Amino acid sequence: MTAQRKAPGCGGRARFDSIIELDHRHHTIDSALMLALGDLYGGGIVLRGRGQWQRFTPPGKRDLNGYAAILGHEVALLGRWDTGEQHLVVLGDEQATEAEREQRRQKARQEAQTARERQQEALARQQAQATERGMPIWHGALRGHQHPYPLRKGVGNGWTRQHRQLLMVPLTDGRALINWQFIAPDGTKRFLTGGRKQGCYHPIGAFDTDRPLLICEGWATGMTLHAATGSAVACAMDAGNLLPVARYLRSRYPGASLIVACDNDHATEGNPGVTKGKATADAVGGRAIWPAVDGIEGASDYNDLALLGREVTA
Repeated sequence: MTAQRKAPGCGGRARFDSIIELDHRHHTIDSALMLALGDLYGGGIVLRGRGQWQRFTPPGKRDLNGYAAILGHEVALLGRWDTGEQHLVVLGDEQATEAEREQRRQKARQEAQTARERQQEALARQQAQATERGMPIWHGALRGHQHPYPLRKGVGNGWTRQHRQLLMVPLTDGRALINWQFIAPDGTKRFLTGGRKQGCYHPIGAFDTDRPLLICEGWATGMTLHAATGSAVACAMDAGNLLPVARYLRSRYPGASLIVACDNDHATEGNPGVTKGKATADAVGGRAIWPAVDGIEGASDYNDLALLGREVTA
């Protein structure tokens, strides 16, 4: 049976971009999950890690931004943290009535929701432990540094430090330090293992609501935007985190003018930077902007625009 896609918004608290159904007589939940991964992201996906929740590297990415979990004999879940998408995989019976199939889907949604709640509880404990581990590293890191990454990007150091060969970019939830992004000299990025990222951001500048508040993805992009506009910037670190950060800023600064400065992923199908950025701006009553870099190979964000010698405005 071919994977069957369902419309987004499946009811209940869990929301899925698709429900993928395969017949139980021809698949186990393991094979159904791998088939769904291949169908969504192409061949070559490798699950890494142990336990119920495992991770994978999406095509064209270097980080383990994908996750997958087998929740039972008939239900699995997969998705991506960088884009926010989530898909449910269900073993069904193609000869069952539509009512019976819908009952099976509803049961799968409930199982997924219960598993998510349990994971969130464990995740909260793990994230608190990660923050505790990261604090001594941050306090011992070099404040005045000449790390090659900001030099190459043509930006100042801002609120960063250097730990060995890694640039440390701190993330806050608006109240305290929560996590750090570590950037290697070659630009490879990773976060503190087990640390929280969703809803957290790197703040640049004074959050004065007399000026628009900008929200972008990467740190170098944020530094470029702040230098060019003088406005405060919240760096969400990836497109999938734009909406949680924007919602937090809207609740904290209800009267502020919010501008989402999207990455222009013109070389990627569906342009996730602009697509996610526009959806975020619509959700919080803001506006979306993006750099005019279409057709320029390797250029996608406002830092790229500045390095090309072009004016950055917001």
